[in-house]
Amino acid sequence: LLINQWANVVRWEMRTRLFLRTAEFLWQEGHTAHATREEAVAEAETILKVYADFAENYMGVPVLQGVKSPSERFAGAVETYCIEALMQDGKALQAGTSHFLGQNFAKAFDVKYLTKDNRQEFVWATSWGVSTRLIGALIMAHSDDNGLVLPPKLAPIQVVIVPIFRKAHQLEAISEKAEEIMKVLRAKGISVKFDNRDTQKPGFKFAEWELKGVPVRLAIGPRDLENGTVEVARRDTLEKETLHLEGIADKVENLLELIQKNIYQKALDFRTANTFVVDTWDEFKAQIEKGGFVWAHWDGTAETEEKIKEETKATIRLIPLEGKKEPGKCIYTGKPSEQRVVFAKAY
Repeated sequence: LLINQWANVVRWEMRTRLFLRTAEFLWQEGHTAHATREEAVAEAETILKVYADFAENYMGVPVLQGVKSPSERFAGAVETYCIEALMQDGKALQAGTSHFLGQNFAKAFDVKYLTKDNRQEFVWATSWGVSTRLIGALIMAHSDDNGLVLPPKLAPIQVVIVPIFRKAHQLEAISEKAEEIMKVLRAKGISVKFDNRDTQKPGFKFAEWELKGVPVRLAIGPRDLENGTVEVARRDTLEKETLHLEGIADKVENLLELIQKNIYQKALDFRTANTFVVDTWDEFKAQIEKGGFVWAHWDGTAETEEKIKEETKATIRLIPLEGKKEPGKCIYTGKPSEQRVVFAKAY
């Protein structure tokens, strides 16, 4: 049994933070019931991969996948799977969770199914969800001092056309060419807007669309009409170039794909540059203060986890699902550790 829904949630938040922790928010949640433990675990892990795929291939936000420590685990869950992203200020953001609930909630609410041999058994359950917090992740992962930087796959407007003119007859001629461009772009499935307002100058429009994060801006003036060209500006790099209008739809389509990849790669490079491996308590404290993901050994106890949090405000963001386990000594107690876990200050 698989149930998915979108719902509004209201929480009594004492200190709200836009998109990240609000009193009311929209979220997507799923609840499933299975006949076996294996099916439920597979479902929880599948959803985690779905969330990670969306974050990376649509939002352009690289994420780590793992499980929460027992103290950070969803109450009543057997295992909480999560994806964690690193924001530009060096703080981590939990971007989605998927929970394997075992039979705990089934027993609490008496949820059973009839087996093939006509016996009543408790179901094995999962639950999972993401929320409008993802919008916050998108904003903080990519934006710059000029405003939003939106990945093309999620941008409501992928291309904006801005006319450069002084007289009405120039706007009329540019508008005809803009209509031709919009037609071929829309035929490619590209969303495009023609900003032909005569109440604002081009410079104002450029700044406004940069602020709103539109991936590609096309500027057309009288000289462009004469030469059969258009000025193309990228939001991600702010680079400009002049292109011939012949084959413009293919050129813009390729550029949008390039921007999507570049936005992800830039975020990945940032995460790589701000991921650190430490082996001592002093190294750990110094690095946590600077920000970023810090991989370190932990002895597996809730007591040590709490003390580290009290002294540094860092929490275990996840225990990695993949990668080679590397035995070592806990940075705080010196006790044996099975593998490194990921620490960070977080939202």
